[in-house]
Amino acid sequence: QVQLVESGGGLVQAGGSLRLSCAAAGNIFSIGDMGWYRQGPGKQRDLVAAISPGGTTTYADSVKGRFTISRDNAKNTVYLQMNSLKPEDTAVYYCNALGVVTTIPEYRVYDYWGQGTQVTVSS
Repeated sequence: QVQLVESGGGLVQAGGSLRLSCAAAGNIFSIGDMGWYRQGPGKQRDLVAAISPGGTTTYADSVKGRFTISRDNAKNTVYLQMNSLKPEDTAVYYCNALGVVTTIPEYRVYDYWGQGTQVTVSS
């Protein structure tokens, strides 16, 4: 069984910074793309940023230049550094891991989601 454990959310004033972390735990052989999504009140869940195992990144237009995604493959961990935060960034942020390969007790490939962490930006 694989779990994604998120941390780093909280309350911050506009213009401030937060760093989110998401660690994948379990008998993991490899992980494909990892990313962060967010869902604001009454809105759908949208992609914020994603990163491939080789480090290729993708960002939503709304966060380009302010957010940076990175990953540590040895630790099966993905990070999201959020700078110059705006009230419209307020949302629950979810970690996502695609193509997670486990071999114990059998070979399996599956996608996983974290439980979500609240980010609130006050004006």
